[in-house]
Amino acid sequence: MKRNLIHFILVIITALILAQFFPWWSVMVAGFLLGFLQPLKKGAVFFIPFLAIMLLWIAQALVISSKNDFTLARKIAVLFPLGGNPYLLILVTGIVGGLAAGVAGILGKQFRTVMTSKK
Repeated sequence: MKRNLIHFILVIITALILAQFFPWWSVMVAGFLLGFLQPLKKGAVFFIPFLAIMLLWIAQALVISSKNDFTLARKIAVLFPLGGNPYLLILVTGIVGGLAAGVAGILGKQFRTVMTSKK
């Protein structure tokens, strides 16, 4: 449990640092690096980065959107079949980011497995 919490926090911190220099896909780099350096067991290798980035992106989207009264989020939500609901758009945004980080975490662990089995 403690290892999962540390991994969760490290994913968020790494993603925040990388986001200062790289575009949105930096969350995948964070998930990959931590999946490689600190591999977790079973489903946690996907779900810890998934939840960390999903919560991070939801929080960031809420903060950014609340500054302009969700005007842009409403306009974008109309383009998708979300009924113009900005909160659903923010949830979808979080899920997309979480999926990217979770898959990258699995890839990082698999890459570590391949690298260590070649010795």
